[in-house]
Amino acid sequence: MQTLRYARQSRALLCPPPYAANNTTATLLFVTTPNSYPFSSYPLSPSSSDLVPSNGSQSEIHPKEAGFYFREWFMSRKKPIFDRIFEILRTQDESVADSSLSRLNLGLSETLILDVLNYESKDVLSCLKFFDWAGRQRGFHHTRATFNAIFRIISKAKLMSLMLDFLQNYMKQRYVHKIRYYNVLVIGYAVAGKPETALHVFGKMRFLGVDLDGLSYHVLMNSLVEQGYFDVVETIAREIRTRGFQNEITHSIMMKCLCRQNELERGEEYLRELVRDDDGKQLSDPAVGIFVEALCKDNQFERAALLVEEFQGMGMISMNHAYGVWIRDLVKAGKLDNALRFLKDKQAIEGYVPDIFRYNTLICRLLRENRMEEVYDMLVDMKEKEMLPDNVTMNATLCFLCKSGRMDIALDLYDSRAEFGLSVNYMAYNYLINTLLGDASINDAYRVLRNSIEQGYIPGKKTFSIIADVLCRDGRLDKMKELVLFTLDQKVMPNNLTYDKFISDLCRARRVEEGYLVHGITNTLNKTSRRSTYMSLIIGFSKLSRGSIAARLLIEMQEKGYKPSRNLLREMICCLCKGENSETQFFELLEMQLARNEFPALTVYNFFIDGAGHAKRPDLAEQAYEMMRRCGIEPDSNSNILMLQSYLKSVKISQALNWFDHLSMKWHSRKLPHTMIIGLCKAEKPEFAHQVLNDMKANKLIPSVECYEELIKLYCDMGKYYKALDLVNDMTQVGRHISSFIGNVFLLHALRTRKVYSAWAYLTHTRNPSQACWALGNVVGVFSGSIEGDYDYEELEKLIKQCFHIDIYTNNMLLRKLSVKGMDHAQKVLEKISERGYEPNRWTYDIIVHGLAKEGRTEEAKMWNNEMIRKGFTLTEGTEKVYVT
Repeated sequence: MQTLRYARQSRALLCPPPYAANNTTATLLFVTTPNSYPFSSYPLSPSSSDLVPSNGSQSEIHPKEAGFYFREWFMSRKKPIFDRIFEILRTQDESVADSSLSRLNLGLSETLILDVLNYESKDVLSCLKFFDWAGRQRGFHHTRATFNAIFRIISKAKLMSLMLDFLQNYMKQRYVHKIRYYNVLVIGYAVAGKPETALHVFGKMRFLGVDLDGLSYHVLMNSLVEQGYFDVVETIAREIRTRGFQNEITHSIMMKCLCRQNELERGEEYLRELVRDDDGKQLSDPAVGIFVEALCKDNQFERAALLVEEFQGMGMISMNHAYGVWIRDLVKAGKLDNALRFLKDKQAIEGYVPDIFRYNTLICRLLRENRMEEVYDMLVDMKEKEMLPDNVTMNATLCFLCKSGRMDIALDLYDSRAEFGLSVNYMAYNYLINTLLGDASINDAYRVLRNSIEQGYIPGKKTFSIIADVLCRDGRLDKMKELVLFTLDQKVMPNNLTYDKFISDLCRARRVEEGYLVHGITNTLNKTSRRSTYMSLIIGFSKLSRGSIAARLLIEMQEKGYKPSRNLLREMICCLCKGENSETQFFELLEMQLARNEFPALTVYNFFIDGAGHAKRPDLAEQAYEMMRRCGIEPDSNSNILMLQSYLKSVKISQALNWFDHLSMKWHSRKLPHTMIIGLCKAEKPEFAHQVLNDMKANKLIPSVECYEELIKLYCDMGKYYKALDLVNDMTQVGRHISSFIGNVFLLHALRTRKVYSAWAYLTHTRNPSQACWALGNVVGVFSGSIEGDYDYEELEKLIKQCFHIDIYTNNMLLRKLSVKGMDHAQKVLEKISERGYEPNRWTYDIIVHGLAKEGRTEEAKMWNNEMIRKGFTLTEGTEKVYVT
């Protein structure tokens, strides 16, 4: 088999074959016409293999030449005169179209009508217009074959109501008297799948003393088989024999009748009778093919193979159709290699040439199995045999080019599809879109996606989700919005996840109103948004201080069966507390939540006390607290602590202290003073916090590590290092360990000032420091430079480990400390940090960029900054100034 050559060497192959005229008998191909096979679900990831000759040579075909090769082959199927006919039918009104068609001087004949109808059979309306126009032309009479052809076009398009209307209005047509009226009605109703009506018309004919012709009898008989009226088939067959119409078609239909009833033994006997009768002159290739297909459906492949070889050996008939059926059924059964071996054997020995349908079947399955070289050879073989590619072939070629990594050629052919009448199918669209997305050609992928929807091909949910993800990830929200509105306008419904992701991305981009608009549209389509989508919208409107909309969405969310989280309710309540008419909206929402009974009443009140506290509205928290008591619900410890927190967050210290004293008389737990200390620290009231901490110890309650952490951090931020270190000494003496948080706070301040070490030195003279506090002092001394020495990473790491556990923040402090030795040294430290399993964070990258920028190494700083951005981090304000400068 020759391989693909340069376009200039292949032009001779592209000459169209002589025009093959159809005849009346050809219209009966419905008996054995092979099914067209749609693409299966192929893997959508493109292969990296090149489009290369099958002989294994790596000389690559130039894209322009390869593109021209396929383009010229596709163009060979076009017939300019037929294109002109359909252009007139599509673009001109009836009166103008009539005169335009007449000027073409077509020379109407049955063959020409059949060829024109077959050329654009999917354009049913234009075919009907042409059929009607031809029937009105002087000197031309529609035949049963042309009627059969138009009926099949309508039937294939599943426009049965149109077919029945056509038949009912048939008598009104001017050309009805020119042909046998009842014959056409029988053919029409039979093709329309209405054999009962066809039989009724046939009975009326017999009553009037007229009869069907051979063609009509066979169409009726085939329809009876297709619709399962097997008991009537033999009666019609007997009528056909009586009138001398029996031929190969009769036997093929009878074979189909037996096989449809799964009477395979009778079928084989019938076939052998045809061999014996009249020296096998009644035997036909389609009859053998029908029986072979029935055996394969019954999983009798060995018997089918023997039968094919037996009848081929007889030499009575051409076996082309039977071979085609055998190849198709082998492929359908997953026996692709067997089918290919059979094809090659028959091609080599008998010169067998499969029809276009068999080539398509093989190519599609080879594509599915990623056997690209064999697909390539098959396409070249078709072209060299001057086979005109049909739509399936061209779509398979597009898929092949995508999987071979030749998107340039595939996209060029796709963009030129109108030139050679390519109607892109679902699978080709999926290949094109997914491969373009894999190549990061988002604009082309988007364009192809829109085209596919306009053509009625809806991408799979996975494909739609991928392109939506890419558009949203790249921040092309306007493009995504355009796509969503376009799909809705086309009445295309992507899955809910696509809408939800888009709405959430709009909310993150602070385009909440647009997200709400899309949410409203999807609601009218009975699509339920996910819980996370509602949360994004509610949080988005809360941040915009649009509490009324956020509250409405919250209720809608709950009506959909989603339970809001505590954090969401807090965000919602905070928004209401800060808006206009806050008190009214606050209590309206509280009443609505109580009425829903979704949470226990006590929990609902606690939610609202918590939300008011976070909004720094202790007045509303107090009202909710009192309302709860009036309703007979006794506040629990959480309610009281939430009230305490509301005073602390609002820096109502006197009220907080009074409430704390009131509660302390009832409960003697660690949770209450813990809350008080944390709150006082956040309110920057260290004296009060320290007093509560001392009271805890006096009451033999050991403060939590978090209490110490917050108070120590506050003292350090205020520069009161002695008090902070005194607390460290205190906590370690009662058995608490120095946490990483506390250790990192001291490292950070030691890098800024030597006062930390001075405070520690003073502490050692006034106190008896614990061993842990002593170790911390050494670390602080080294980091502040008070203790001199050329420490490397391992030495500092060992020193710190004696004091507290190292985490990523500790490593950032180490990196910052050691960066003074130069950024080359710092980058080696970063490698060691990574080797220990720590993932660099924003501060890690910021330290590196800052140091490189200060050393004037701007290119390296830029490289690290780009890496930082890819990780989703941004520079701190201080580093940004140095980096920009």
